[in-house]
Amino acid sequence: MAEMKAVHFGAGNIGRGFVGLLLHNAGYELVFADVAEALIQRLKDADSYVVHEVGENPRTQEVRGFSALNSAAEAEALTAEIASADVVTTAVGAHILRFVAPAIAAGIAARPAGAPKVAVMACENAINGTDILAGEVLKSYVGDDLDAKAVFANTAVDRIVPNQDPDAGLDVTVETFYEWVIETGPFGGGHPDIPGVTWVPDLEPYIERKLFTVNTGHATSAWFGYAAGIEKISDALADAEVAAKVRAVLGETASLIVAKHGVDASTQAAYVEKILTRFANPYLPDTTLRVGRAPLRKLSRNDRFVSPAAQLAERGMGHAALLDAIGAGLRFDPADDPEAVELQQLLGSASAPDVVEKVTGIPSDHPLYPGLLAAVEARQAG
Repeated sequence: MAEMKAVHFGAGNIGRGFVGLLLHNAGYELVFADVAEALIQRLKDADSYVVHEVGENPRTQEVRGFSALNSAAEAEALTAEIASADVVTTAVGAHILRFVAPAIAAGIAARPAGAPKVAVMACENAINGTDILAGEVLKSYVGDDLDAKAVFANTAVDRIVPNQDPDAGLDVTVETFYEWVIETGPFGGGHPDIPGVTWVPDLEPYIERKLFTVNTGHATSAWFGYAAGIEKISDALADAEVAAKVRAVLGETASLIVAKHGVDASTQAAYVEKILTRFANPYLPDTTLRVGRAPLRKLSRNDRFVSPAAQLAERGMGHAALLDAIGAGLRFDPADDPEAVELQQLLGSASAPDVVEKVTGIPSDHPLYPGLLAAVEARQAG
C-alpha cells in the first residue's frame, strides 16, 4: 500500500508540535508549506526535529521523514503535492486562511478525475474554520467539480504551545495534553485514520466548550495577570485574586455551555478544573504577554469573550465576570503588540459608542450593549 500523504500549511510551533506530529505518528508522509523562507529552509536542511511534551508525564518524540515547500515561491511543486495528498490541514490563523486558499484550490483542481477525495481540515481557533476556508477555496476554484474532489470538515484543536526558546531551532516544547476533534458528517461512511483524533457527529458543543473555556480562560488569566504585573501564566493562576476572576468567568461560560448544549454540569465543572490545572503547569514557560496578545481579535464579535457574553445576555443569564474580563482586555497595552497599540489609540480618539461598534460589532439594541458601553467608558475615564 502506498504511503499516505498530508500537506500542512503553517510550519510554526503548532504545525510542528501538534498537527504535524499527530499526522506523522499516524504514518503520513508530511509536507510543510509556509511563506517564511528561513523556516522552510531550516526544515529542508533538517532530517528531524524533536517535540518535548512537558507536564506530569513528560516525553520526547522525534519527527522524521518530512519535506517543506515555500508556498509563495514553489507554487507548482505545492500544487503537485496537494494533487496527490490524502489530507490537507492548516494552522495559520483564521485570518490567514484566505491567503492559503488559492494554493489549496489549485492543488485540488489538479487532482486526477476519479481519485479519492482529499480531506481538507482547518485547525484554527475559530468556530467552523474549515467552512471559512472552503468558502475561500471556492472563490478561486477553476471548475465545477470541487465537491467530487475534496471533503471539507470542521475541527476543534486544543494544545498549549508557548513561545519557544530562541535557541531551540526546529524543536518544539508543548504541554502533554491535546485534543483534536473532527466532525464525521462530511465524510459519510469513512474518514481518515488519524490515531489521537476524536471523531464526533456534532462539533459545535466541542468548539464552544473549548473556545469558551480554554481560550476565554487563558486570555482572562493573561489580561488580569498583566494588570497585576505578573509575567508567567502559571504565576498568574497562583495569585488568588487573578484565579478568582478566572473562575468567575469560567463559571459564566460553563452555565452557557450547560444551558445551550445540554452538557452535564458536573462534566463541565470537571473540564474547567482540568483546564485550570493545565494553565498552572509550572513546566510550561508561557507568558501573559503571549497569551494576551492581539486584543482586537480576542474582543471581536465571534471570539472568546463577546460571543459567550452576548449569548448569555440574550438568554437573560449573568455575564458580569465576562464584562470585567473585557474591561481588562481594554487595558492590555504592551507597546510591542500592534493590536494593543491600535486599541489604545482607538480608545483615546473615538467615542465610547464608536469603540463598542468597531471593536465588538454589537449593535446598540443588543442586551449586551449597555455593559460593553460601560466597560469602554470606564476605561476611557482612566
